[in-house]
Order: sequence, then structure tokens, then C-alpha cells
Amino acid sequence: MPSHEQQREARRLALGAVFEADFGQHTATTILERRLSEEGTPDDTAGLARVIVGAVVERRDEIDAQIGSLAPRYPVVQLAKIDRALLRSAISELLHSAATPPSVAIAEWVELARTYSGEPARRLLNGVLGRVARDRQTQEREHQ
Repeated sequence: MPSHEQQREARRLALGAVFEADFGQHTATTILERRLSEEGTPDDTAGLARVIVGAVVERRDEIDAQIGSLAPRYPVVQLAKIDRALLRSAISELLHSAATPPSVAIAEWVELARTYSGEPARRLLNGVLGRVARDRQTQEREHQ
């Protein structure tokens, strides 16, 4: 399992790839692989970044629909590109990476929102991710 610092770096790399891909020149996967190669990223860090980006790429429509239902006042297409990338990446980690406890992932993504976007995005991420985590816990309990 990657260390705390490696997880943070993986999230930063995934966020950068998802954000850059929103400009339409390359896919998030291609961008991520280029960055991993250029930076000589350790395997543990690269693994988590690939999980996050892979889930965003494979399930983007599903993730966007979830954002739309949880934050209807913030249509996905109207969000700033960085806020959209933050939400997509964070939700993909919460739903598709069992390695990180939800509370830890939420705290880390909220901090990234504060760093790369600002207070409104931090509040939006905190609210949406809290709902995603609660909904996931409810679904897990129902399937036991």
C-alpha cells in the first residue's frame, strides 16, 4: 500500500491528467502515462493514480450523473474545469479504490480543492463526497 505522501502524489497526478484531458487534446490515460514516465513515479504511486484515472475514463457518464443528482445547482458542464476534474477524480477514488478509507480520501480531496480551486469548491467537494460515502455505506449494508 502506498504511503500517505505517495497517495497524495497519486491524487495530484490523477487530478492533473483528468484536468488536462478536459481540454480535448489527449485522453486522461495517455496524459497520466506520459507524466508517470517523465517523473519516474514509484509503482505504488502510479498504481493508485491509474485506478483513479481508469475509473474516471470508464465511468465518466455515471460519475457526472451522480454529481448532477447530488449537486443539481451545479450542472457538470457549467463547473470550472478544475472543479469538474476534482469531483470526477475524488468520486472515482471513493467508489473504485478500496485501499483508502473514505474519510481519508474525502479529507485529501477537500484539501486539493482548497489548493487548486478555492473555498467554494472545497465546500462543494466536502458536501458531494460526504453524500457519496454515505450512499456507498448504505448500499454495502443492504448487500450484506
